[in-house]
Amino acid sequence: MTMSQLLLSPVETVACCSPLSREPLSQPQAEQVASLLKALADPVRLRLLSLVASHEGGEACVCDLNDRFDLSQPTISHHLKVLHGVGLLDREKRGTWVYYRARPEALADLAALIAPVAGTPSASGRCA
Repeated sequence: MTMSQLLLSPVETVACCSPLSREPLSQPQAEQVASLLKALADPVRLRLLSLVASHEGGEACVCDLNDRFDLSQPTISHHLKVLHGVGLLDREKRGTWVYYRARPEALADLAALIAPVAGTPSASGRCA
């Protein structure tokens, strides 16, 4: 097995991690998860993910998103490429346009990673 076969994408790493409150992440896991969270930490990318996920039909083209931002089409495409690169979006080219769709399983895995484990103090629902 080659080294490239052993590497997981950020979303694949999240999928195989236990919730943070159950056991600590290893250094490699933390680095992979951090790249996913870094992609989401940008306000434009967070909005783009939300707009794509909530768009009618569950998919959107750059042409559907341009008017929502005071950014150029290449800049929006770059942000969508980053979200695709970490595994949060799927994409499909149709003619001259690329359509993006949120990956629900990736979002569910991310939610499971940061969800508190039942029985821990943080799972009680009380504010700290």
